[in-house]
Amino acid sequence: MYRHALFVSFFLLCGSICFAQQVLTLDKALSIAFQNSPALIQSKLSLQQNELNLQAQQASLKSQFSLDVSPFNYSRSSQYDSYNSKWFDSKTMSSSASLGIVQPIKWTDGTVSLVNDVSWQDASNRSSGGKSTAFNHNISLRIEQPIFTYNRTKMQLKELELSLENARLSYAMQQLNIEKNVTDNFYSVYQRFKDLSIARDEYANQKQNYDIIKNKVEAGLVAREELFQAEVNLATSESSVYTAEISYENAKDNFKLLLGVSLDEDIAVLPNTEVESITVNTEEAVKHGLDQRMELRQKQITLERDVFSIIRAKAENEFKGNISARVGLNALGDKVGNMYDNPTDNEQIGVSLTIPIFDWGAKKARVQSSKLAMESDEVDMSEQKKEITINIRQICRNLPTLINQINIKKKSIENAERTYEINLEKYRNGNLTGMELQQYQTQLTSAKQEYTNAIISYKLELLNLKVQTLWDYTTNKSYLPLEAKK
Repeated sequence: MYRHALFVSFFLLCGSICFAQQVLTLDKALSIAFQNSPALIQSKLSLQQNELNLQAQQASLKSQFSLDVSPFNYSRSSQYDSYNSKWFDSKTMSSSASLGIVQPIKWTDGTVSLVNDVSWQDASNRSSGGKSTAFNHNISLRIEQPIFTYNRTKMQLKELELSLENARLSYAMQQLNIEKNVTDNFYSVYQRFKDLSIARDEYANQKQNYDIIKNKVEAGLVAREELFQAEVNLATSESSVYTAEISYENAKDNFKLLLGVSLDEDIAVLPNTEVESITVNTEEAVKHGLDQRMELRQKQITLERDVFSIIRAKAENEFKGNISARVGLNALGDKVGNMYDNPTDNEQIGVSLTIPIFDWGAKKARVQSSKLAMESDEVDMSEQKKEITINIRQICRNLPTLINQINIKKKSIENAERTYEINLEKYRNGNLTGMELQQYQTQLTSAKQEYTNAIISYKLELLNLKVQTLWDYTTNKSYLPLEAKK
């Protein structure tokens, strides 16, 4: 009966404002916030940036083609020949092109290259009258392979993958954060609305009481002092309505700012105040939280990055080497036609080593520093697991208490209404003073407010349980956002 009266009064209030008012359910408010939130937009941009970085790195592991072309070069210079004690002029014209194909090897951190060089040169010397023309074609296969060191290519790729996963987790966590903030503000607006509705009901009662006592005073049935008290009660009630209206408008403005909608737009909220008691197994809830909480995965990513830091620290001033090999064919001639008459093949292979001698303990200090950072992150992760466990346990303990409080507050409203009706009749019959009736009115008002607060507290605690465990107990499904599952 009381719930039905709440919704009737709610729609009466909404209809009295203006037809352009936008009535928001919680789902609709969340949808608007997800579209307009600057923090979520920035988080999504960061996610897209990390996706492109990984995409670029993966593309760089495929065969890379390059073509360098120099269509024409001309140079003329005068030089002094000290042996013959005279000056001579030389002119050179040339053109060249080089096609290169480079294939990185992800599994070994090496590279395989195929280089094809073609060039032409025409040179003349005015002093000697000599002139030469040369066509050159050089094709070679080259291999570069680092040895005795870590695979930098695979590590860089893994770091970008972890950065992308971390960005996805951050985006999903931002969504959850927005959902929590929107829900808090949504019910705050509803709470201010209920306070206003209760204040208006109280004012209506006080106005009725004032009219009753005024008629009695004019009829000489009660002392005029009762009218003075009734005037004070009515003025106080009117002030309470004004204060509740201000609080309601302020709450709506804050909510509109959070949603990113125009501050000139009038809104109202339509919450689901049905209370469904949910039984939660504490051990299962803790398990859901430890298995799914995205903060823990982010801590694990930090630990994996710490391992990379240790590897890099060990690689500074390290013993390492490189194997290089080259095989090729070189063709040279004064004409294109005879360029391949006597081609020459060439081979080259070499091994180079870098041997550190003494670094005064710098490498050891850097490695130890990286290990200490990793130990600190491990402690941080362990403490966060404990904090998550404690929070979930506390929520599971609070839920039955909140349900019990809702039932108690509901019963308190029924008792306060009956008590007020009984004493209102006494007041009408002159057997109760206005100050005494005001106490029962205050009791009824407090009972209604406490019932509303109890429902909101239970709703918010259920949301808190979902956020802490990432498990929706109303649908019995995982609450993990899609962005975090990729």
